[in-house]
Amino acid sequence: MHKKLMAVAVAGALAAPAVALAQVQIYGQMTYEYGIASQGNAPGGAARPSVDYADTPGGIAIGFRGEEKLAGGMSAWFQCESSADIRGMDQTGFCTRNSAVGFKGGFGNIHFGRWDTPMKRALNAGSVGAEETGLLGMSFLPFGGSGGADATNSADTVQRQRWKRREAGLTYYESPTFSGFQVLGAFSSGNAAADNAVVDTAVNQKPRVLSLAATWGTGPLQIGLGYEVHQQFGFYAPVSTVDADDTAFGLGVSYTFGPIKLGLTYLDSEYETNPGQTLKKKTTTVGLDWKISGPHNLEAQYAMADDVSGNSTVGIGGNGGSAAPVQGGVNVSDTGGTAMSIAYRYDFSKRTSIKLGYVSVSNDDNTSAYRIGNTASVANGENSSAYAFHIRHRF
Repeated sequence: MHKKLMAVAVAGALAAPAVALAQVQIYGQMTYEYGIASQGNAPGGAARPSVDYADTPGGIAIGFRGEEKLAGGMSAWFQCESSADIRGMDQTGFCTRNSAVGFKGGFGNIHFGRWDTPMKRALNAGSVGAEETGLLGMSFLPFGGSGGADATNSADTVQRQRWKRREAGLTYYESPTFSGFQVLGAFSSGNAAADNAVVDTAVNQKPRVLSLAATWGTGPLQIGLGYEVHQQFGFYAPVSTVDADDTAFGLGVSYTFGPIKLGLTYLDSEYETNPGQTLKKKTTTVGLDWKISGPHNLEAQYAMADDVSGNSTVGIGGNGGSAAPVQGGVNVSDTGGTAMSIAYRYDFSKRTSIKLGYVSVSNDDNTSAYRIGNTASVANGENSSAYAFHIRHRF
């Protein structure tokens, strides 16, 4: 009798939260990638061995979202999306991916939290034919990577070279959509100022992201235009009262005709590195996604980074060249790189697919900026490549 009463009590306790959570949607995506990378020669010329690598790239997440209808046609909503490493190697907390709370209605959508910036969403319009991250990822060469970034935390961890950002601490506005046209704007908070007031001696540094975009899409054509400013993302050494800002203009375009989708991106970025010195970089990608027949698909992408220009004597992360060589105040040639990827994808359903792919990355003679995923750094002019298996399941 006591066991039966206990069972009823437990069932009742579990049922009440289930009713309360009835308006909350649970969703997610699981990915797993395993591959072998040839890392090329290390700085100094020593040969590096090949390495096998397991990763969980490409938006792996578990999310919760809900919405409440309010008066006047307005709704309150929330989303908490968290990384979910099925390898069990990366233990991260809640709401590490696109997560926010906000209000939406006839005025548009205003929300607050961590989210893909307008610039990233503009570039995504033309990012076709390749993964963003992992061994098969192609975002590192053209965009300085894709994913989480945090200008609010510390000037040392702002990911200065990254233009496809999922930025923390954003105040975000999305306009209503008019015949496929939408305007997006966001800015991050200046939390880091208190931490950096002493660290940078003469500067009360407030790294901040300002991002704007316009997107348009009807039918087979998608277009995104973006402009982003990274305020006070660097400071002039050894001591200066002026902080360094970075800016970029981005374009993404895709067009689908029949079973083929073509994509193009273009990014023009500029970094301040010292008083009177700037580093400039232009990158381009072209991509293809071809639904050959039934579940069979072919994906391909080619990315190119031009030589750096400007008069800077230093590089900025992986996207700005590696210690950009300067002769007579002008950057020398052969500081760019290229990357290409090709993959066969088999779709079991709309939710589940597998992929077998190959990626190759080449550095010009005067740079070592570009490499595959999280593999080790290489010598100037070195190439690297990888083969990988990738599985994705959405729920």
